[in-house]
Amino acid sequence: MSDAKAVEAQHKGGFLLNIDQTPPCPRCSALTQMVVRFPYSWKNGRGEDVRGMKEAVLCAVCDREDPAAAELMALFAIDETVAPDNLETLGALAASWAETVRQRTVDENLLAAEYEHWRREDL
Repeated sequence: MSDAKAVEAQHKGGFLLNIDQTPPCPRCSALTQMVVRFPYSWKNGRGEDVRGMKEAVLCAVCDREDPAAAELMALFAIDETVAPDNLETLGALAASWAETVRQRTVDENLLAAEYEHWRREDL
């Protein structure tokens, strides 16, 4: 499937899940357990919808205290490679987690504080 067709298919409500080849965590560089891609859109300066894909990773280090990730973390703790008989459970838990991640927005105050630390070379 081409990237354009994949984006179109995902905008119909689905997501792409990968547990085999996951990138390092962008927050801490640790190995991740899962990566999920889902549709994302925003309005450009002309008020037109711009559609694309957003990606989120599940990191055992960074997400260990995230309530939305708790059940997924528990599944990976008992079934590290996710056996075929747990795929349905993985799908349901991943969909719930992905929807939570999809709804998150940037904390403007935290971003401003981190920028200020970076500007002063405190990071």
